Amino acid sequence: MTSLNREQITAALDSVIDPVDGQSITAKGMVQGIDIHDETVNVMIAVDPERGPALEDLRQAAEKAVAAVNGVTTARVALTAERPKAAAQQSAQPSQPSRPAQPGQRPQGGGQMPLELPTVRSIVTVASGKGGVGKSTTSVNLALSLVAKGLKVGLLDADIYGPSLPRMMGLRDAKPVPSKEHQGKMIPPSAFGMRIMSIGFMIEEEQPVIWRGPMAMGALEQLLRDTDWGDLDVLVVDMPPGTGDIQLSMAQRVPVTGAVIVSTPQDIALLDARKGLNMFRKVNVPVFGLIENMSYYKCPECGHVDHIFDHGGAHKAADELGVPFLGEIPLDLKIRLGADEGKPIVQTEPEGEHSKAYGLIADKIAAAIEERVGPAEAPKKKGLFPKISFK
Repeated sequence: MTSLNREQITAALDSVIDPVDGQSITAKGMVQGIDIHDETVNVMIAVDPERGPALEDLRQAAEKAVAAVNGVTTARVALTAERPKAAAQQSAQPSQPSRPAQPGQRPQGGGQMPLELPTVRSIVTVASGKGGVGKSTTSVNLALSLVAKGLKVGLLDADIYGPSLPRMMGLRDAKPVPSKEHQGKMIPPSAFGMRIMSIGFMIEEEQPVIWRGPMAMGALEQLLRDTDWGDLDVLVVDMPPGTGDIQLSMAQRVPVTGAVIVSTPQDIALLDARKGLNMFRKVNVPVFGLIENMSYYKCPECGHVDHIFDHGGAHKAADELGVPFLGEIPLDLKIRLGADEGKPIVQTEPEGEHSKAYGLIADKIAAAIEERVGPAEAPKKKGLFPKISFK
C-alpha cells in the first residue's frame, strides 16, 4: 500500500489555480488543513466569504487533483470562509437575524449560502446540552420508530469528533460507495431500512479526529451535501452535545424543520438542556419538545420502579419553557446492550414496552413535522405520517 504524505497532496493542490488572479491555491496560502488517514484525504481551503458560493468549481478541481494522487481512494475538499471580526461578531448574535424565519424554514443568519437538500422533505435534529444523556441511542430508536410508521428515513451522525452510529447500527466495517446516478455523491451504508452517514465510515473507530472548528464544520457540510440520500420523508440528525460551532452552523445553514432535546432528569443535565433549547430558539428553529431519558429503572424481576436520576425534571422544565414534553424512556440494560451490539431495541423487540415508548414519542414528532411541512404527495394519500398504534 502506498504511503501518503502531506508533500504529495500539497504538490497536487499546487496545480489548482484561483481564476481571479491565476495563482496556485497553495502559493496563496489558501490550503488551511490537510488530514491523511490511510487512503482517505481531507482538505480544508480558506476562501473569501464573498466568493464562497461561486467557488464550487475550484473545490471540485481540488478534489479531483487530490483523488488523482497515487494511493488516494477517497478525497474530500471543503471550503471555509473567515469573515472580518466585525462581521463575525454580528453573526454571533443569532437572535437578530436579517429576516425573521418562519417555522420550518431555514434561518437567514450567518452570511453564507444555505445548503440545499431538495430530496429531503424534513430535517429533525436530536440534540442535548451535554454528553452522556443517551442522545445517540434516542436518535437511532426514534429514527427506527419513524421507519416503522412507513416513512422513508435517513440518519446523519453530525458528531464529527465522536461518531458512534457505525457501531450502533452494526455497520463498523461498512463504507460509502460512489453514486453512479449522481456524479460526485456517495451512497451511504444502509441498515434496517435507512441510509446512514457518518464520518466514522471514513476513519478507524479508535482514530481521533483532531480538527479545528472550520474543518469539522466543512466535513459536516460535505457529509450533508455529497451524500445521495434518495427521496426522504425525514432526515434525523444525531447532533453533537453542547451549543458550539457545529450546532450553530447546522441551524444557520440547513433548513431544519424542528429540534428535539434529550435530557436526563437531574438538575445539572436539565440546566444544559435549557441552554440547548434556548440556542435553537435564538436561531429560529422550532423546538418540538423535550424527552426525559433514563427516566426510571423498572426491575425486570419484581416490577419495582426506582428513580435513580430523579424523575419528572424534564416534564417540569418543558412546562416552564413552554414546549411540549414528548415522553420518557426508562434506564434499561437491554437498551444499552442493543446500542453497543448494533442491534437497536426498536428493531429487535418491536412489540416490547420500550419500543412502544419510543413509538409514542415518534408519533408526536411526526405530527409536529406534518404541521410544518404538510402532507406528502401520493401514494401517501392520508398524509405524510400515517397513524400507527404503538399501544
